[in-house]
Amino acid sequence: MSRSASSVGTAISELARDGRGWILLLVAGGWFLSLGVRLTFPALLPYLREAFSLGLTGAGLLVSVLWVAYALGQLPGGILSDRLGEGRVLFASTAICGLLVALVALAWSPVVLFGAVALFGFATAFYGPVRFTILSDIYETRDGTAIGVTLAAGEVGNAVLPVTAGIVAAAATWRLGFGLTVPLFALVAVGILIHVPTRTSGETSAVDDLSIETLRYVLRAIGQRAILLVTAVQLLVFFAWQGFTGFYPTYLVEIKELSPATAATLYGVFFAAGILVQPLAGAGVDRFGAKRTLPLILVVGVLGLGALPLVDSLVGLLALTLLLSGMIGVTPITQTFLANALPTDMKGTGLGVLRTGFMLLGATSPTIVGVLADANYFDEAFVLLAAVVALGAVFVVMLPREKI
Repeated sequence: MSRSASSVGTAISELARDGRGWILLLVAGGWFLSLGVRLTFPALLPYLREAFSLGLTGAGLLVSVLWVAYALGQLPGGILSDRLGEGRVLFASTAICGLLVALVALAWSPVVLFGAVALFGFATAFYGPVRFTILSDIYETRDGTAIGVTLAAGEVGNAVLPVTAGIVAAAATWRLGFGLTVPLFALVAVGILIHVPTRTSGETSAVDDLSIETLRYVLRAIGQRAILLVTAVQLLVFFAWQGFTGFYPTYLVEIKELSPATAATLYGVFFAAGILVQPLAGAGVDRFGAKRTLPLILVVGVLGLGALPLVDSLVGLLALTLLLSGMIGVTPITQTFLANALPTDMKGTGLGVLRTGFMLLGATSPTIVGVLADANYFDEAFVLLAAVVALGAVFVVMLPREKI
């Protein structure tokens, strides 16, 4: 057996040891659904635009509403995980999301659609910070790898669920494309209730008393220079990722003149490649640190987004789609660092504050791209996103080497 194969086998063995394999499987399964359904909305935007008479700006606003609600739910999710326990929060998020996806599938007016989307975004946000903190608690030496595996499961969801929903929408209706995931949410919720511990952090919590002193303590903890710089990098990449994923299928249809089915397939390829990118990025940060791994990923993002308006052939677009999937590797690097850098007694709350901040700002991206697209500046919108990622590289240079 080769050394690399042996290392992979050892890593898998460590991840599954002492019953932790079930926990990882279920946390990853919940993230598969949570993220996969969120990224199904952009894939089905052409159908939603037709069903509810939405323009490009309205479509962008719908995606922004989803992600703004997701941002707003990060802090409550973090606070509740610190106070009530990680397992309870993961169960509640998964169960409620299943009900809200059913409401999306049954939406009969734009008001109901926007409301259901907002509630779904808020409910799934509770899953956001907790999946990082629970895995960093359970895996002391392989947390980057475990988080990378979980995020890769989300990319499997992104690769499978939007494409499946697109096929179902073309053959039957977009409503069934959403509705098929409802039983899966129920199954994972039951699994979490049975196998995932109620609490993995310590019994004490810094946020049991919500006071001015608690707020000062949280702000001091998240105000470290390295934490703020890493959060800035995540913000800029998230902004670019939001704008890209929110409109890539529509861009391919409107500007590159591909069929909706082909556009949905390339969209799925982007996330399918991320299945490999995220575990590799997680393992890379475990071995080399974020300071060495982030620059390569950011350069890939800048080149891919900047070149997108210049490429029209299907082969070229496929190559760029694969290249751009490298951006997916940023999250396991930044989130692993933040989860480890924050004090244990307020890790969920601190991560919730940071994620709320960068996601609220990043969630404006789809609306901005939609407005530019309606003004016939669709190509220029992607160049703008490339410039945003390039700015992120500046913050990476500023990171103190000894801290990350």
